[in-house]
Amino acid sequence: MSVQYQRPSAAFIGASWLALFAGVLTYCYGLWNADEKAMMLNERGYYFTVLMYGLFSAVSLQKSVRDRLEDIPVTGLYLGLCWVSLGMALLLLGVGLWNASLVPSEKGFYAIAYVLSLFAAIAVQKNTRDMKAADEAGA
Repeated sequence: MSVQYQRPSAAFIGASWLALFAGVLTYCYGLWNADEKAMMLNERGYYFTVLMYGLFSAVSLQKSVRDRLEDIPVTGLYLGLCWVSLGMALLLLGVGLWNASLVPSEKGFYAIAYVLSLFAAIAVQKNTRDMKAADEAGA
């Protein structure tokens, strides 16, 4: 079965990158400006690490799923680890926010910026693969 890829539009590519930058920069801006009494430096490091882990695991999962669709070998173990990693990243953020001494609006801010960042990272990765596949197919 041959899969044909259409080159994503410039608007979708731009929107994906804008969403990625908006999510990551907003999340990091919130960490940078957090009140030192409400969030100590080690907590900021935790949330930043969870963001980086989430971005990596989301992109890795998207790549693994796409590779399987294109009949590129991906072991079940690696695909399972990708799913577990993404789940762990979300769980770590959730547990961290649940136990944080932040007001609910701040917790929501971090959760939304985080989810936006993960979604946008997946969209950027998909666009990158679609553009490469379309170029190779001569589209």
